[in-house]
Order: sequence, then C-alpha cells, then structure tokens
Amino acid sequence: MKQFTTPAPHRSKVAAAWLACLLGVFGAHWWYIGRRGAWMVTAFSALMLALAQFYPVWWDNPAFLILIVPITDGFIEALVFALKPDEKFDAKYNPGSARATRTGWNAVIAAIVTTFVGGVVVMFGIALIVVHVYTSMGWLDGYVL
Repeated sequence: MKQFTTPAPHRSKVAAAWLACLLGVFGAHWWYIGRRGAWMVTAFSALMLALAQFYPVWWDNPAFLILIVPITDGFIEALVFALKPDEKFDAKYNPGSARATRTGWNAVIAAIVTTFVGGVVVMFGIALIVVHVYTSMGWLDGYVL
C-alpha cells in the first residue's frame, strides 16, 4: 500500500519581504512563513488599535505608540528576508520543497522600498513618542504644537 504525501509548500522570499514591509505590524509574514505564535502578533496589534480608540486623540496615546515595536519588526524582517541569500532562505523556510528560490531584482527593489518607507515611518513613530513623553512630563508647557 502506497502512502501519498503532499509536498511542502514553496514560500517566496520576495512575497515574505513584501508582506513584512506592508503588513508586518499584523504579523502577516509570520502567517505566510508558518511561524508558531503568529496569532499573538496579530492579536497584540489588533488589541492596541482597539485600545487606541478609547482615547480622545487616537495617535497620541500609549496604546497606539506601542505599535512602533511590531512596525519596526516588520521593516527589519522585510530587509532580512529580501537580503538573505536564496540558498539560506530555502534551507530555513523551504526544506521539503522540490523547487529552488531564484530571485533577481525583485528582492533588491523590496529592500530599497523597505529602507525608505521603514526609515520614514520609524522616524515619525519615534518623533510621536518623544512629543508624547515631553508633553506628558510638562516639558512642552507653553509651546504651541
């Protein structure tokens, strides 16, 4: 009697990089790669967004500002996925796949876009955190923002 086994799914490193760049805050790349605990990243981000709605200003509260952690993680992992050599990516994420990953300029473009978008978003997030902390401590009293 023969046993039929389904081949392991082949995961694209470029798709993982774009998911991490664009939807990394929700852990979409974790779901795609098949990491355990992906639901925790998604639940954490959804909870922080839900808690942010209870504040008068959605962008100036601790719940929203904590989202900078999964946002930064998404951008860093997008760069790691895009710049990792194809052989190492296949060894880690496609061990049972018969296909080999061959990426060209798509991964480089994903890395360039991630660098620019990630830099802007993370710097903006840090600026929001600094303004929130300075305002909370009273260091900006009398200044008009």
